[in-house]
Amino acid sequence: MTDAPADPRPLMTGEALHFPRSWGAEPLGNGRWRFGLGAPSVAEVAVRVGETDTPLQRQSDGFWRGEAAAEAGAEYGFVIDGAFRPDPAARAQAVDVHGASLLVDPRGFRWQKPWAGRPWEEAVIYELHIGTFTREGTFAAAARRLPDLATLGITAIEILPVGQFTGAHGWGYDGVLPYAPHRGYGCPEDLKALVAAAQGHGIMVLLDVVYNHFGPDGAYLHDYAPEFFDKQRHTPWGAGIDYADPPVRAFFIENALYWLTEYRLDGLRLDATDQIEDPSEPELLVELAQRVRAADLGRPIHLTTEDNRNITRLHEPEAGLYTGEWNDDYHHAIHCLLTGEDEAYYAPYAVDPMADLCLALEGGYVEQGQPRPGTEDRRGEPSHHLPWPTFINFNQNHDQTGNRALGERLTALADDAPLQVAHALLLCAPFTPLLFMGEEEGSRAPFLFFADFHGDLAKALREGRAKEFAGFKGFAERAPDPLDPATRDASRPFAESGSARAAEWRELTTQLLELRAGLIVPLLKSGRAGDPVVTRTGDRALRAEWPFAAGRLIVAARFGPGAGTEEAMRAPDLGFETEGVGFAVWVEV
Repeated sequence: MTDAPADPRPLMTGEALHFPRSWGAEPLGNGRWRFGLGAPSVAEVAVRVGETDTPLQRQSDGFWRGEAAAEAGAEYGFVIDGAFRPDPAARAQAVDVHGASLLVDPRGFRWQKPWAGRPWEEAVIYELHIGTFTREGTFAAAARRLPDLATLGITAIEILPVGQFTGAHGWGYDGVLPYAPHRGYGCPEDLKALVAAAQGHGIMVLLDVVYNHFGPDGAYLHDYAPEFFDKQRHTPWGAGIDYADPPVRAFFIENALYWLTEYRLDGLRLDATDQIEDPSEPELLVELAQRVRAADLGRPIHLTTEDNRNITRLHEPEAGLYTGEWNDDYHHAIHCLLTGEDEAYYAPYAVDPMADLCLALEGGYVEQGQPRPGTEDRRGEPSHHLPWPTFINFNQNHDQTGNRALGERLTALADDAPLQVAHALLLCAPFTPLLFMGEEEGSRAPFLFFADFHGDLAKALREGRAKEFAGFKGFAERAPDPLDPATRDASRPFAESGSARAAEWRELTTQLLELRAGLIVPLLKSGRAGDPVVTRTGDRALRAEWPFAAGRLIVAARFGPGAGTEEAMRAPDLGFETEGVGFAVWVEV
């Protein structure tokens, strides 16, 4: 591991903490700053503050370190073998990914109210993209919508990546400066104010972070720190990263602690962890979680993963590492059941989606290493033993909507009646539910892929998107231009907010979340008391029962007419029938 900073103890910042870092600029007080940059192969490094260059000294661990005088807010950067570059661990940028960084003293923000966090069993996650969640597309504008989410019963927001990326707008997964909130959304203080406002409404804040690759424009680490990357490996989105290298490990572990302390976040969602390949012992994913747990931040911290391998070792309760895992399997079963789609990765789930849905409700993953029709590959591990809230289930999210060529939500692909059954099942099952912004009111607006690239990069993006959808019927020719700002504008979800349909959906969401908070969450907190019983009661119907120490949770869902389960509608705690479909939920104590 790299040499530790001079004082590794956390410093109090209001009620938040600040952990000094080995990368980037750290305030020492009295107008002094310590600077650190991992670049073992270069010949000279200086830090430039304003027009003054101060040479840094090369250390045995591959870092260049030194101190300089400066005031908070000053522009700075590193002069590396004569070339000026932004700080890869900058807390903020002056303008864009190519220019100067800004010195930010995290002790300047004062948290006005304490925050004790919330247990995971209470989580109802609302995924949002800052740039399209509001017309303004800013942290401040997002904060103004929080009272509405709190009224609905949302207890956590999960924000798509905010690390500085090239251009004015994008999804955030092409970021190159993962410590710096994207300038177009606001300054660091604006993001902290959003977090403070959310927590003031009892809403946790989770942040999506990307530790598996860097974006294609502005990642200057390639130039002066080639050791950062694994030349033998590439991810689907860019060069692989050498996580075994100590400065690299420090970069990402410090980033996780940075967001959790300086921004007082309640947790992180680690993007595509199946692409984080590390032969070290412990591997990066394990050490990162261990370091976060060892920090003991005085409140529950929720680390979640998105991992295509369907593995369980990171989420075993006795390991004490990760809280939750995005469960694509649940989504695929629901999607195929309601749409009948059977292309590409949906093929195995389209064979019998109702059977797959029953399996997901029983054991979390659908693919648990068993043979599957529609594919020759086996994937996953048995997952029945994991706590049910470990699995983050969803009917929609940014990926499964935005990675379609036309960005259609499930609400634009299926009828409202079965959709509302799926909505109720998601919010009343004992798994952790995630809603995608606008889903609470049945939004049918698309969520499209968009970016702000130029030149050769723009050409490559357009060609790549066309190639990606070549195997889907008729998609490539109709896909909107991802570089047209109108594509971004079309992705805002609330165009139908004033309609009677939106009001109906919002009322249903509110009722379901009130029931979840009042009856289901107490069961989750009491602990599991046996194995579930999930029965397929018709071609498109099921009944599921989950036992807890404090009682039993029972749901019945009918997704089509003539599907059986007439018994299901007997005096439930909440139930409805319409157009041949129905849903009911009971809690028996």
